Amino acid sequence: MKVIAAYLLAVLGGNETPSAADIKNILGSVGAEAEAEKIEFLLNEVKGKSIVELIASGREKLASVPSGGGAVAVSAAPAGGAGGGGSAPAAEAKEEKKVEEKEESDDDMGFSLFD
Repeated sequence: MKVIAAYLLAVLGGNETPSAADIKNILGSVGAEAEAEKIEFLLNEVKGKSIVELIASGREKLASVPSGGGAVAVSAAPAGGAGGGGSAPAAEAKEEKKVEEKEESDDDMGFSLFD
């Protein structure tokens, strides 16, 4: 990731095609070591490509990756479709979560480092 970040910083600074030396200089300026193999691999992958196009294609690929929200919707769907009693258990679960959070925060009540 640090090699990619250094590459993007160089492009942001106005260098449309940073070299391995440019990336090493950026990484060296913050005390990070540069691995030549990773730098060369990155430069070979982005050779002749526009950074704007690379970011746009990366966003499209990332949009197709399922996120954690999908799993919750799938697990909640059977409970809701099982006869109309799906909202009551969900409400109870939320109340239990709130109670647990309060209990955890109440553990330190009344005690202080300066007592």
